[in-house]
Amino acid sequence: MAPLSPSPSPAASPTLGVTRFSQGGQRLAGRAEPLGPCHRCVVDHARHQWDAFLGIAVPVTRPHASLEPHTPSPRVPGIIVSPLWLQVTRMLWHGKPWRSMCKGLVLGTLLTSFMLLLYSYAVPPLQVSVTEIPAPFSCSSHLAQAPSLSNSSGSTSGWSCRPKLNVMFMKTHKTASSTILNILFRFGEKHRLKFAFPNGRNDFYYPSFFERSQVQHYRPGVCFNIICNHMRFHYEEVRKLLPPDATFVTVLRDPAYLFESSFHYFGPVIPLTWKITGEDKLDEFLRDPQHYYDPNGFNAHYLQNLLFFDFGYDSSMDANSPLVEEHIREIDRRFHLVMLLEYFDESLVLLKDLLCWQLEDVLYFKLNARKGSTVSRLTPELYEQATAWNLIDAKLYRYFNATFWRKVEAYGRERMARDVAELQRENKKMTSICIDGGHAVDASAIQESSMQPWQPLGEKTILGYNLKKKISKKHQKLCRKMLTPEIQYLTDLGANLWITKLWSHVRDFLKW
Repeated sequence: MAPLSPSPSPAASPTLGVTRFSQGGQRLAGRAEPLGPCHRCVVDHARHQWDAFLGIAVPVTRPHASLEPHTPSPRVPGIIVSPLWLQVTRMLWHGKPWRSMCKGLVLGTLLTSFMLLLYSYAVPPLQVSVTEIPAPFSCSSHLAQAPSLSNSSGSTSGWSCRPKLNVMFMKTHKTASSTILNILFRFGEKHRLKFAFPNGRNDFYYPSFFERSQVQHYRPGVCFNIICNHMRFHYEEVRKLLPPDATFVTVLRDPAYLFESSFHYFGPVIPLTWKITGEDKLDEFLRDPQHYYDPNGFNAHYLQNLLFFDFGYDSSMDANSPLVEEHIREIDRRFHLVMLLEYFDESLVLLKDLLCWQLEDVLYFKLNARKGSTVSRLTPELYEQATAWNLIDAKLYRYFNATFWRKVEAYGRERMARDVAELQRENKKMTSICIDGGHAVDASAIQESSMQPWQPLGEKTILGYNLKKKISKKHQKLCRKMLTPEIQYLTDLGANLWITKLWSHVRDFLKW
C-alpha cells in the first residue's frame, strides 16, 4: 500500500470541509465550504468534521480496489468511516426514535439492578477471615459508664443504679420486635451510643449466619454499644462486638400466632406456598403440611419453627431430640431476659428494671401492625395444628413462659401491676399528644412519605400513623422519633441501606 498522502486543506478539498489541526496542537481556523441544501450532504459534512476531530476518519490512497479494508462512502473518497458513527448516522437519517432508546436504557438499568438485588439476597456474603488485632479501645477491656440514676421502678428504699448502655437485642420475626427496635434507637441516639448496623441492608444478610464482617465500619477489636437488627444468631461472633457487661435480651411469641403472621407476611416470597389452592391457604397447608413443605425449599425456614431458626439452630430437627432441650437451656444461659409479646407491657417493665432505664425510655407506639382484615382468626383446631407443626418453637415458648413469670414473681405482682398501669397511662398520654386521630391508619392515608412503613411484597397491609399538625415544642422531637418507621430511622442514624433502598425503588417502579 502506498504511504498516506498529506491531508488536503479545506480550500483544496471543498468536498471535505473539515477543520484541521496543526502538528503543534494549535487549532487552525478551517472554513467549511457550502454543501448546498441537500440534507444528506449536511449529515455527511457533520460526520466528517466529527470523525476528523476524534481522529477516526483517516485519508488513504487506493492503489488497488482489492486492497481496501473498507468500502468508502461514494460521496467522500478517501475516508474510512467509524462503524459506530455510521450506525449513529443511519439512526439519525432513518429517524430512529430517541424515546424508544431511552426506554430501553431505563429498562436495561432496572433489569440489571433487579439481578444485582437477587444476587445480594440469594448469595451469602463472602466471609473474609480477619485477624484479631489488639486495639487500644476494644471490647475486651471497655466497660461503658453512665451517671447513676434513681430507679423509678425500684423499691421505695430509694436505691440507685447506673443505666446499662451495652445491649444485644436478638430481633426475632413477627414478635413486635420493630417496636422494641424503636425504643433502642431512641435510647442509643439520646446517649450517643455506637450501633452495629448492617452494611447495605436492614438485616445482617439473613438467613445467613451472622458474621462480624457484615457490620458497617467494622474493624477487628472495635467495640459497639448496641446491636439489634435481624440476624441468624451466632453467639461467638456477636460476643466479640460487645463489651463484657453487655445485656442480651430477646422476645418470643406464641408459635401458633407467629406462624399465622409469618405465613401471610412472607407467603409471596415462599415458592412452596404458591401451589396451595383454595381461599384459605393457611387452613389448606395445616391439613397436610408435609405435602407442601420441603426444608430445602427457598425461604422454607419461614414455614416451621421460625424462632428456633432465628436463634441459629436446625429448625427441621426431630422435636423429641435431646438436642432441643439442650439448645433451649443454652439460650437461657446466654440471654438475661426473654420477653413475651402476649405480655408486652410487663416485658417492658422488666426490661426497664434490668437496664435501669427511665419510664420515658420505654414508651412506645405499636409499629408494623397489620390491618385487622388480613389477620386470620385461628380456630381452636387450627391453633392446635399450628402448634403441633411448630413443636420445637412451642417447647421454646413454654420454657421461657415459665421463666418469665418467675421473674414477675421476683419483681412483685403488685409492683408490676402498678408499673404497667403507669406505662399505659403515659402511652395513652403520648397518643393524645402525637397521633392525628389517635389511631393507626391504612398506608394510603399516611400523609408523609417519611412515615410510610415497609410493606410486604405485593400488598399494603401494614398500618402507619399521621403526626398531629400542632404539637408543643417540648414533644415535637419525641413524637416524631416514636412514630418513625424502622427503615427511615436507620437512615437517620447513618446506616448504609443502598440495597434495601434500591429494592424499594424497583418495587415502586413495578408497583409491587
